[in-house]
Amino acid sequence: MNITSGWPLANEGIRFLTPSSLCDQLARNPLTKNLYLIAIGYYPKALHHKMQRNKHHNTLIIYCTAGRGVVVSDGVTYQVNAGDLVLLPKDQPHQYYADDDDPWSIYWLHVDGLLTDALCQHLAMEQPVATIGLQPQITAQLESLFSLRDSGYNLAAFIHGCHALQQLISYFALLVNNQRSRSDRRINLDHIQVLMNEHLHGQLDLATMAQHSQLSKYHFSKRFKELTGHAPVQYFINLKMQHACWLLDIGQQQVKQIASAVGYDDPYYFSRLFKKVIGVSPVQYRRSRHR
Repeated sequence: MNITSGWPLANEGIRFLTPSSLCDQLARNPLTKNLYLIAIGYYPKALHHKMQRNKHHNTLIIYCTAGRGVVVSDGVTYQVNAGDLVLLPKDQPHQYYADDDDPWSIYWLHVDGLLTDALCQHLAMEQPVATIGLQPQITAQLESLFSLRDSGYNLAAFIHGCHALQQLISYFALLVNNQRSRSDRRINLDHIQVLMNEHLHGQLDLATMAQHSQLSKYHFSKRFKELTGHAPVQYFINLKMQHACWLLDIGQQQVKQIASAVGYDDPYYFSRLFKKVIGVSPVQYRRSRHR
C-alpha cells in the first residue's frame, strides 16, 4: 500500500489503515472498486511532521484545518494554510512538512480505485493546493469515516464508507469550483446568478450579462461555461424551468399562467422548452406529484 505516516508522535494523532486483505476485496467488489479508502488520519498541531515520497502508488488528499505547512510537487513549493485542500495524485513524487512556528493540523486520506483519476480531474485543481475555506460539513464527514475503525472490518460498513468518500470528494470539487468563481476577477458568478434571478419573470440576453461583467460576449460566454458547464443563456433557461417546477409544485395555476410568470407569452413554446429541459411536459410533471 506504500503508506508511511511520517508522524514521529503517532500517539498524539489518529490514523486508521484498511487491512490489505480488505483492500483487495474492495478493489474487486463492483460496489467499491471505483473508489475505496486505503488509510485516513488526523494529526493535530503536527510539529516536526514531514514526509517525502519518490514513489507513490495511491492518491493522497490533505485538508488543513489550522496552522501552516508546505507541499513540494514537481519541484514547485506551495504554502498551505488553514482551509486549504491538497491533492497529490498517484505516481506523483512529493514532499510536505509542517511549519515550525505554527504547525498544521490536518486530515489526510489515501484513496484508490478505478475512478480515482476521473475524480481528480473533476476536482479541476490548477495546482496541488486550493483554498476551499474552513467547512464544518467537511470535518463532520471526515470524522464519520473514522467510524470504520469500530466496524470490525465489516464489508457492508466499508461499502457505505466508500460511497460517503465519493460524495466527499465531489463536494470538494464543488467547493473548489465555487472558490475559483469568486476569486476570478473577470467574472463574478454570484453576481450573475443574482442578475438572472432578478429577471426570472422576464428576459435577459447575453449582451446584458456580458456588459454586467464588463466583458465581451465571447469572453463572458467562454468563461461562464468553464465555470458552470453551461452556456449563459441555457443556464438562465434552466433557472426559469426550475422556478416553473416550483410553481407547479406549490399551486394550481394553469400552465399558461406559469409560462407568463417565467417570462413566456406563448404557453406552447414554454411547454416545449420545459419538456426539453425537464424531460416531461408541465402537465406530466404536475401529475407525477401524486404518484
